[in-house]
Amino acid sequence: MALTLEQLNAAAPDAACAMLDGVYEHSPWIARQALAARPFRSLAHLQDQLQRAVDAAPLDARLALIRAHPELAGRAMVRQDLTAESTHEQTQAGLTQCSPEEFNRLQQLNADYNARFGFPFILAVRGARGTGLTRAQIIDEFARRLDNPPDIERDEALRNIHRIAQLRLADKFGQDLTLGNDIWDWQERLAVHSDPGYAEKGQLTVTYLTDAHRACAQRISHWMRDCGFDEVEIDAVGNVVGRYHADRPDALTLMTGSHYDTVRNGGKYDGRLGIFVPMACVRELHRQGRRLPYHLEVIGFAEEEGQRYRATFLGSGALIGDFKPQWLDQKDAQGITLREAMQHAGLCIDDIPKLRRDARRYLGFIEVHIEQGPVLYEMGLPLGIVTSINGSVRYQVQVLGVACHAGTTPMNRRRDAAAATAELALYLEQRAARDGDSVGTIGMLEVPSGSINVVPGECRFSLDLRAPSDPQRDALVNDVLAELATLCERRGVRYTLEETMRASAAPSAPDWQQRWERAVDALGVPVHRMPSGAGHDAMKLHEVMPQAMLFVRGQNAGISHNPRESTTRDDMQLAAQAMQGLLNDLAHDISTR
Repeated sequence: MALTLEQLNAAAPDAACAMLDGVYEHSPWIARQALAARPFRSLAHLQDQLQRAVDAAPLDARLALIRAHPELAGRAMVRQDLTAESTHEQTQAGLTQCSPEEFNRLQQLNADYNARFGFPFILAVRGARGTGLTRAQIIDEFARRLDNPPDIERDEALRNIHRIAQLRLADKFGQDLTLGNDIWDWQERLAVHSDPGYAEKGQLTVTYLTDAHRACAQRISHWMRDCGFDEVEIDAVGNVVGRYHADRPDALTLMTGSHYDTVRNGGKYDGRLGIFVPMACVRELHRQGRRLPYHLEVIGFAEEEGQRYRATFLGSGALIGDFKPQWLDQKDAQGITLREAMQHAGLCIDDIPKLRRDARRYLGFIEVHIEQGPVLYEMGLPLGIVTSINGSVRYQVQVLGVACHAGTTPMNRRRDAAAATAELALYLEQRAARDGDSVGTIGMLEVPSGSINVVPGECRFSLDLRAPSDPQRDALVNDVLAELATLCERRGVRYTLEETMRASAAPSAPDWQQRWERAVDALGVPVHRMPSGAGHDAMKLHEVMPQAMLFVRGQNAGISHNPRESTTRDDMQLAAQAMQGLLNDLAHDISTR
């Protein structure tokens, strides 16, 4: 029989502590401290208070908590001396069925890890879905984390302990995670489609209008129909558009969604999470036979990443009338023009201008997105409310010096293009850090026709500059370009500069941001506000209508644009519940006007 929060809130202190026994391994002090925060508003509130108790504890208490955990496939497992919870978790991950080779490998890893860190390796072996990692995944993660610095690995162990506790709490309280599980499964099933050259390696790459891209569009459209959308179409640029009708035909529309294309060898959640969360919400509305006092339009944007053509935000841009006809003549790496790709996909180019939405018929745009950074992960928070999407400017830069013999040219006679670039990179690092929340990146860097014994005569690189407001961004840009001019003159080299992209900052509309805040607070989750350093479809819709975003915590230190990008079914469940709360809040506001 599952526990209830009502029982926990009403129980005497000792009884309540006993109810939470086993959530944290051999550490009842955590429950005793967290119970001081009763009554708990939700399971997420309880979990947060348990985590805060650990995070506020002295270092020796946190180390004792780590050391209270058993080794994976270690001596305690062999002796059958694990707690019931640990036995269940290690069994579910298949660690009790290791081959002799796997068992020996784990024993060596345990020994190496303990020698390096002085505590056992901690991993939530049930994984992000809660159904168990494979033994190969466990061994790979074990080996990877051996390279961590000791303080980083200690924090990583504690985060895994909190994840284990989250899973154990869900079991104790019989938590219904249907929404999170289904959103997880949609993403896994969509990830089977990948472009040639990547699919064979088990890598995920879906670029605009490839066969994999079109297969994703078909799959999303079928799922939308299964969820109960009233209309589903693939539009003239490849966006998948689902509409769930209001309770009256003349109602305004709320738009939401994100993109389904990916970067090369990317992750499964960037963009796609923002399609599947609202899809799950529509499915629940349909199952309840419930209509809202506004239309809900969920869009899987066909292109946001700019990987195949230099036409970023092609999907969302078309909806605001920002599809540039000259893009049609752009060619991809195989020489296929955008026009040819669209015609091959059966898209009607002449219909693109008709996609422009009448902003007067829209309430606004909201977007759910994986954070793509470490902030929420390091703070132990599942959700974050975006205050603004950073403004950005991108350049392609060429520095031209003189190529000459590396052995015969004295150091004070060189006009080294690569050294000038390196000096700029160091300045950029220092200048961006001065603002606290500005960022600057040289992400692409090459010495064309470089040779080991030649002083570089040419260097080409990209320059990406971002800040939460346009004035702050422009100050960063001015300083970096001034430094580029100064150092090039001092070093006797020349440069060329091409601006390839400029995007204004997109501050969240205050009333929509507050709707997200109320929805998150209602879940019992701390409300954390943060800017978005990455660009999103919301910044395009921001040009014509109010927008606001919700971030979902990423696992693995929030890494994104990477195969290790991940989040948990539990955090996706909370994101779906937050969106349901926002939809209900909006419905109440409209109905009571």
